[in-house]
Amino acid sequence: MASDYDSWIGGSAPGMARRWIESGARTPALTDDQLARLRGYDRRMNVLMYAGIWCGDCARTGPMLRKIAEACGDGVLLRVIDRDASGELRDELRLVGATRVPVVVFLSEDWWEVGRFGDRTLSVYRAKAAREVGRGQPAGVLAPVALEAEMGEWVDVFERMLLMIRLSPPLRRRHGD
Repeated sequence: MASDYDSWIGGSAPGMARRWIESGARTPALTDDQLARLRGYDRRMNVLMYAGIWCGDCARTGPMLRKIAEACGDGVLLRVIDRDASGELRDELRLVGATRVPVVVFLSEDWWEVGRFGDRTLSVYRAKAAREVGRGQPAGVLAPVALEAEMGEWVDVFERMLLMIRLSPPLRRRHGD
């Protein structure tokens, strides 16, 4: 049901997968500060991305999640779950009453849910609000500065989840640290 990132892209329709590959080429590099914030945790974290290969937001976000997960090291495992092939999760992962994607579920090494985040970051919603309801300054979500802002927000989410896992009293008791 869940696939590693490369297998999921490789097993998808080439025309749809191309968007993900092109987004990967535009994904900003992580800064030294961001890398330092993501490394050095001694807990395993499982990250499940509930996605659709056809989804533009997923195509933009997936490569960011991949880059962040890789920067975290071997302790973070990213897997992708295809929304269209996982009917039993649709109701569980609804946002605002709809089957939205991407939804990212963070789990401890013991598969306890730590948190969920989706479908878009605040900077993406601000750009959407400017375009659609005239709230704020119009900005494209693919501009380099917009991609850097979104990447920064995803780094914040990952760091928060890593800290929650590391500082969790039940997990510390369970693992004796």
